[in-house]
Amino acid sequence: MTTDRTIPTRRTLLKAGAAVSLTGLVSGGVFAAGSDKPEKEDIKIGFIPLTDCASVVMASVLGFDKKYGIKIVLSKESSWASVRDKLVNGELDAAHVLYGLLYGVQMGVGGARKDMAVLMNLNHNGQAITLSKKVADKGGVDGASLAKLMQTDKREYSFAQTFPTGTHAMWLYYWLATYGINPLKDAKVITVPPPQMVANMRVGNMDGFCVGEPWNHRAIVDGVGVTAATTQDILGVCANSS
Repeated sequence: MTTDRTIPTRRTLLKAGAAVSLTGLVSGGVFAAGSDKPEKEDIKIGFIPLTDCASVVMASVLGFDKKYGIKIVLSKESSWASVRDKLVNGELDAAHVLYGLLYGVQMGVGGARKDMAVLMNLNHNGQAITLSKKVADKGGVDGASLAKLMQTDKREYSFAQTFPTGTHAMWLYYWLATYGINPLKDAKVITVPPPQMVANMRVGNMDGFCVGEPWNHRAIVDGVGVTAATTQDILGVCANSS
């Protein structure tokens, strides 16, 4: 786990009306003169059930928040869109979120613009691109063979990511484009919340998806998908293919 170059003090992190977790929303505020006590003690932090939410969850479960005079109130969210909306309207003080989502909100892409702050990086890599068992059985097990299959077995192919400005969408688009598949023309790309990926693949709603763990491994365990690429390998694979 890494942090930004400047490590904020507790006073910086816990300003009035706001809290900062791994990736959070910060609002302006001041302390009462002479007091170092947080002006907001209950900090509501949103998360999606992915392995990289573990730091937030365990901080609450193990009571790491108590020594700073705060209480982490966890809020399990159903989708990244829900996390975004609740950060923007103030229902959440902070959240575990996708890097790309954060910058989308900062720039006002796809919704209201809101100033955001990144205070901790939870996870490098840990995502993957999974192809359905149906595609794999026809020979599509990686980028090159998928591109070949799409040329010989022509139909509409659907792929899923978790949020339009999120990192999973970026990985998926980059990976498809590397093998000559235009993600905006040659395939249908849909948005599906992480916990719903495997269920949608099981019923045939998609040919592949990009998401964080544990959902790629879940697809393997359930026998509905195969891993075509992991994010730590994608840049190297794409560079060698170009």
